[in-house]
Amino acid sequence: MSRLIERYLYVSRFLSTRIIKSSPRVSPIFISAQKFGIYSQSGAPYLRYSPWSNSFSGSQGTRVFLQAVLYSAIFLGTSHLISQRSSASPDTEDLNLSYASPEELECAIEQLRQIFPRAQAVVTDPDVLKTYGSSENSYHPALPHSVIVRPQSTADVVQIVNIARNFRVPITPYSGATSLEGHFSGYPTGSICVDLSAMDKILAINVDDSDLICQAGTRWEDINQTLKERGIPLFFPLDPGPGATIGGMVGTGCSGTNAVRYGTARAEWFLNLTVVLPNGEIIKTKRRARKSASGFDTTKLFVGAEGTLGIVTEATLRLAPVLPTRVAMAQFPNVQKAVSAVQDKIGLIRNQHPLRVLVSDEPNLILNSPYGPHIQCVELLDDNMMATINSAGLVDKPYPVKDTLFFKIQGDDQSIKQASKVVEKIVNNHGSSQFIFAKTEQEAEELWESRKYALMSSIGAHPGKRCWTTDVCVPVSRLPELVYETKKDLNNSKLINTIVGHVGDGNFHSFILFDENTEFDATSGAVHRLVHRAIALDGTCTGEHGVGLGKKEYLEEELGINTVNLMKTIKKAIDPLNIMNPGKLYPNDDRSKK
Repeated sequence: MSRLIERYLYVSRFLSTRIIKSSPRVSPIFISAQKFGIYSQSGAPYLRYSPWSNSFSGSQGTRVFLQAVLYSAIFLGTSHLISQRSSASPDTEDLNLSYASPEELECAIEQLRQIFPRAQAVVTDPDVLKTYGSSENSYHPALPHSVIVRPQSTADVVQIVNIARNFRVPITPYSGATSLEGHFSGYPTGSICVDLSAMDKILAINVDDSDLICQAGTRWEDINQTLKERGIPLFFPLDPGPGATIGGMVGTGCSGTNAVRYGTARAEWFLNLTVVLPNGEIIKTKRRARKSASGFDTTKLFVGAEGTLGIVTEATLRLAPVLPTRVAMAQFPNVQKAVSAVQDKIGLIRNQHPLRVLVSDEPNLILNSPYGPHIQCVELLDDNMMATINSAGLVDKPYPVKDTLFFKIQGDDQSIKQASKVVEKIVNNHGSSQFIFAKTEQEAEELWESRKYALMSSIGAHPGKRCWTTDVCVPVSRLPELVYETKKDLNNSKLINTIVGHVGDGNFHSFILFDENTEFDATSGAVHRLVHRAIALDGTCTGEHGVGLGKKEYLEEELGINTVNLMKTIKKAIDPLNIMNPGKLYPNDDRSKK
């Protein structure tokens, strides 16, 4: 501050000297002061001390000097403030934001009770608050919320957001509670948890247009079950963990086992979103048209935003036709042969193309092959995972403990038969001990359920252990290297671990079971090495789990500081008070480098 004052005085002396020298009798500032003085004269005695008053008792040089001091102070002070604000990072300013005091938080909760008087609409029971702010499936530090509110409509969400904004209380959306990276943890100063699980209604099914409108708390399994029960031959192909809801799937940019064939949440499966913004306004990001060139894609702005830009309350989903499907399983002597079989399988299938001389030899273009569109899923479960499934007791009969690939092949009978022949030939060439099809639809469902409940099996097989689950994704041609190095690293660490991979699109998960008191550091080190290894292979720190608390430290390494700053700029523009799920997704400036 002292340096700033000295700077002001220096400029003031410089200006006064130049003004007096250039016109000893009259100056632009003095003329302006004279005009100002005309309107400020009222005969009050203190005007003799004002350099803008005609009653000023000092000399003209003193008058000009004092005026120059004030004008230069205003000019330099404003410049200094603008400079400071423009150079400050989004995080620096966020740290200066103040949230509700304990008294203000109580006032906010009382207003919520008045607006939502029905039973269990507003909950402050400590045990429930703790449950809603933490997850047994996540290692991340967790904090309870201050209050849980259960809206039933978009209008209800608007009222909650308005109260949160008025009292500056952080607000976190919640529904299926299947997120694994600390997305719905509470905030230290107190927070409102908006439980959207009661907003689980399917509002409209447009069969002719192959789309569906539902609320954000609707589970993807319930959508597909409803379509099946009504005899509608359509389904929603995004299939993350069991229990995931549409709002959370939008927030994390999810995918699942079907991503090889149908892509992820960032494809066109969400045609339109209804979102409540931090200022309480409601927007719809698009109409129901299958495509639009009107402006940039605001729907995608909220896909992967993890509730930090607004609360999704409704969504229009694009549906796909249900096709006949067969499930197959192949087992291998080691994980390298299993992953390599997938790569070669893709390569061989593509070489069957009659125009193969015109097709690129890259191994990751499975959908460009004649049989590629019939391969819906390719999943890897390593030998540790197969042993865990057996010991967890979630399957009717045990499987051989070997590195295993699961396939879903879809199409008419002839297409499935042709694609299966090619797949079987390749897996046999890579040492597969068996390649078997599920004989019945029930057997196929049971076989696939083993894959879908991999995480629960891992946790159930090792009671008392915490589970650190992480996912990364790399270009599919780099996946064998990543899996090999990761498996070697985990085995050398002596940590209990299992690997599950969407090997058709380069995404795999590692589940590490550890003792929180004695193995936390070793587990943390193994996870960090895995993530850095994936990014070094031109991959990503998360293929489908999202960022939350657990992955935000890697974003700058993966995306670059300019991209991260652009994300923060968008966040500040939409949520200047930073009340929407603060602390998640965006890297901290003071993060430690690991």
